[in-house]
Amino acid sequence: MACFSQTREERVSKAAEALRDKLIAQRRDFHMYPELSNREVRTARVVAEKLRALGLDEVKTVVGKHGVVALLKGAKPGPVVAWRADMDALPVFSSSDKPHKSKNGGVHHACGHDAHMAIGLATAELLAGMRDIIPGTIKFIFQPAEEGAPRGEDGGAALMIKEGALENPRPAAIFGLHVFSTYPSGTVGYSSGPAMASSDSFSITIRGKQVHAAMPHMGIDAISVAAQCISALQTIRSRRIDPMEGMVLSIGSIHGGNRSNIITGEVKMEGTIRTFSESTREGVRTMMKHTLAGCTAAGDASFALDFDGANYPVTVNDAALTAESLPQMRRVLGEANIIATKPVTGAEDFSYFQKIIPGFFWFLGVKNEKLGITGAHHTPEFDIDEAALLPGVKLASNQLLDYLERHR
Repeated sequence: MACFSQTREERVSKAAEALRDKLIAQRRDFHMYPELSNREVRTARVVAEKLRALGLDEVKTVVGKHGVVALLKGAKPGPVVAWRADMDALPVFSSSDKPHKSKNGGVHHACGHDAHMAIGLATAELLAGMRDIIPGTIKFIFQPAEEGAPRGEDGGAALMIKEGALENPRPAAIFGLHVFSTYPSGTVGYSSGPAMASSDSFSITIRGKQVHAAMPHMGIDAISVAAQCISALQTIRSRRIDPMEGMVLSIGSIHGGNRSNIITGEVKMEGTIRTFSESTREGVRTMMKHTLAGCTAAGDASFALDFDGANYPVTVNDAALTAESLPQMRRVLGEANIIATKPVTGAEDFSYFQKIIPGFFWFLGVKNEKLGITGAHHTPEFDIDEAALLPGVKLASNQLLDYLERHR
């Protein structure tokens, strides 16, 4: 009889293929019942039930409101590594006509977190069936409110960390992925070092003096001052930041006034800053204050600047962890499918985990032009090519095993 011995990659691939139908069905279930940030009640219940059914060693719920943390202990001693998947959806109407479209009107998994959870659960199931070769422990973190907790609430990665998600035991490293709508299905993009920008949401209030529109000299026109402030704020990017340094400052909303014949005394604006270094991030905040002070003083107005909402640090992939992970990634998906890419100006609160332990966050392509799957993130048209789910599970499973074997 011929002797045949499977490699680890072959064993993982075979186990993943057996989960294909379940993987797609799970993603569709999450897709049909999306829930907003800090409201992931059903989602968390389904995740916890699935993890308990797999026989994981420990499943904690209500971590950071609706977060779930589970441990899978291998048969052999070794280090601890973590995998993170986010859970929340967005307040976006879906334009899908598929049978598994959202049943929660005005809520849509328009950023692919349904895929992240399905991949995370399938990875947990696959590895639960391979305890015999696992040298260490895997911590699965299913995180709510990645898109930002509602105003006035805490949430997301920061709250999970505060409530002990990275303790007892503490992982030595953490991995995660995000589906990406501009990469071909099944390909993977990565960056070493800064991978995603910081994100700072801000609100600006310009205060003048209301007056009849026929007598502007008797008031202070908050709209006119706001217009000058917007123009001046754009010179931060164009004239005060190194042209080679990535940075975006955008005003996304402006509201002021209620009649054509009244010069309003107040204008409110909201926007976002994106940077790729903490020093630039802090510098831009300071420049904004100085710029607004000068603009409003010139018009005898005043201002208030508040940084609130979902403010995330730069997502920085640990260089050593990235480098040591790449050979395995290329073995699993093929060298042509693992592509070094430029950092993106989207933001991720995975960055909070990376500020405590080394992390590696990569992007899984889900675009398929032949199937018409090209919609951008956060839009009604967003969808994924479900064929990309399986490569995601294969890569995630091998990545975790590879880390434990390297560091045992």
